[in-house]
Amino acid sequence: MKKTLKIIGKILLGFLATLLILLACTYIFNKIMLPGDRRLIANQQISQMVEVDGKKMSIYVSGEGDHTLIFLAGSGATAPVLDFLPFANRFSESFKIVIAEKFGYGFSDEYEGSRDVDTRVRQYRSALKAAGIEGPYILCPHSYSGLESIYWAQNYPEEVEAIIGLDMAVPRAYDFFDEKAVSNINTTNTLKRTLNNLGIARLLVGGFLPKDEPAEVRALIKSVILRGYCNKTMSAESDYVFSDIKVLDSKPTPDVPTLLIVSDGTISEGWIDFQKDYASKLTDATAVFLNCGHSVYNLEPEACEKAMREFIEHLK
Repeated sequence: MKKTLKIIGKILLGFLATLLILLACTYIFNKIMLPGDRRLIANQQISQMVEVDGKKMSIYVSGEGDHTLIFLAGSGATAPVLDFLPFANRFSESFKIVIAEKFGYGFSDEYEGSRDVDTRVRQYRSALKAAGIEGPYILCPHSYSGLESIYWAQNYPEEVEAIIGLDMAVPRAYDFFDEKAVSNINTTNTLKRTLNNLGIARLLVGGFLPKDEPAEVRALIKSVILRGYCNKTMSAESDYVFSDIKVLDSKPTPDVPTLLIVSDGTISEGWIDFQKDYASKLTDATAVFLNCGHSVYNLEPEACEKAMREFIEHLK
């Protein structure tokens, strides 16, 4: 029996030693490759970089027209410009198209200060001003950035011509959140960040890259992911969910023309009802319900484009 236990012990120690050696190798390899990722991002020619609060923030601008569409990404989106670009460019011959990347997202720097909704919206506005993009804007938020758009319209109504929600979140969608939910999000983000820092993500990321993109775009997406996957700036937003909701609830729902393009609701229990309830508070609201998942602009781009064009035509 003792001999058997010794053999098992040696096997386990051997396995542990092998695992530690492999982790050390992936960690070192990742450290060696990261400067190349940073150089690739620094040399990208897709998005312009503007200075906000002493950091560089990414703004993509294309097209001209009577309306300016500002696309805002949901929480945790790794590369908003590259993700939105195929859909947003459908409108570039008719309108000015802008894709704004918050700090901690895409090509933008990380930021150590507050990530509350007031700071995020202030930084968006500063970036647009620095890029010479004047309002009023049609805000096109996806998911969590719906809260930012509502705050924007509440506090700077002269800057918001309309809101087009691409399955955007509304305040009531977070009523089920509690401290445990936020803690779970933070724990998950910390684990993902650790795996990235150890180089594990570098081994796995290739399987999640879009197959239909050119090689140079795939390489850029990969570099963006590996440079800052679940970074602290991005992850810190969840710490402000409750205070952000209180801030939004302290003022009336902004009664601006609104189009809600709504998914099948599988993202969260009660999602569709929350959207309907939000629309019921508005004078000029249109809701379009799609039978697809949360990323409506990727899953049903034609339907989204049709609904958006009809809505914008109504604004003229």
